[in-house]
Amino acid sequence: MIIVTGGAGFIGSNIIYGLNQRGFDEILVVDNLTLGVKYKNLVDCVIADYMDKDLFLEKIQKGDFDNTPITAVFHEGACSATTEWDGRYMMANNYQYSQILLNFCERQQIPFIYASSAAVYGDIRDFKEDPSFESPLNVYGYSKYLFDQYIRRQQDKLTTQVVGLRYFNVYGPRESHKDSMASVAYHLNNQLLDGGSIRLFEGCDGYNNGEQRRDFIYINDVVAVNLWFLDNPDKSGIFNLGTGRSQTFNDVAQAVINFHGRGALTYVPFPEYLVGCYQSFTEANLENLRASGCGHQFMSVEDGVSDYLTWLNPK
Repeated sequence: MIIVTGGAGFIGSNIIYGLNQRGFDEILVVDNLTLGVKYKNLVDCVIADYMDKDLFLEKIQKGDFDNTPITAVFHEGACSATTEWDGRYMMANNYQYSQILLNFCERQQIPFIYASSAAVYGDIRDFKEDPSFESPLNVYGYSKYLFDQYIRRQQDKLTTQVVGLRYFNVYGPRESHKDSMASVAYHLNNQLLDGGSIRLFEGCDGYNNGEQRRDFIYINDVVAVNLWFLDNPDKSGIFNLGTGRSQTFNDVAQAVINFHGRGALTYVPFPEYLVGCYQSFTEANLENLRASGCGHQFMSVEDGVSDYLTWLNPK
């Protein structure tokens, strides 16, 4: 059995779909379906069982899963809203829950592959997996940063595979439930369909309109790297997971316009509430990932957005 926490969410459900494509369906999905619309992400997936995240944690702590044959745990469950400022909730959900699950996997010798985030870096130019480059701009980033630090303190004592993947700007199928936190490509596609005009923020931090740069990575690439680590249980560590090449928001907008063959691009004022807590530039340093032996080649924004919009706009 493989356990996927956050399995009804964006990345988790795509990992499940990827496992299904390999013929694997002995999967326990752990999630919180208070937002019931997330069930749609699992409709075309095959799973063995579902369990609420609080019940799962209770059973872990009671020892109900001890000695259960578990191939791996993909820990994707978290509150990923960068605009959420309830620190008590964020730390309980993202940090303490992860600690308990890690300690369970270490006791039971289960590979533990978890979602970290590029949000740990903050407003910098060099994105290397080293504490000297890490300074999160929001409490979400801090919750991920603190768990990475916890892993680092334990790393000399860990005897099972532990992999932290710092996701950069992920986009692709099964993200519609994320609403305002869904990708730029998703929102621009909807804007174009609604009125033919798509909107980006005006420039900030010295960037011209729409020229802020992010490392946009397609979900299929994220799944491929997760499964590569599943196939290579001797590899552990914290790794950036982006393409290694930043592109502009204008590039995303143009890819959406090109796909539909129409559309106009406009710019709106940069919101005050994001000043000081917004990353205008991200670009994954892939040295550690490549040194691990992972040679996966990543899609460009142009190719990834085209593939995504083909899925999002079925004929």
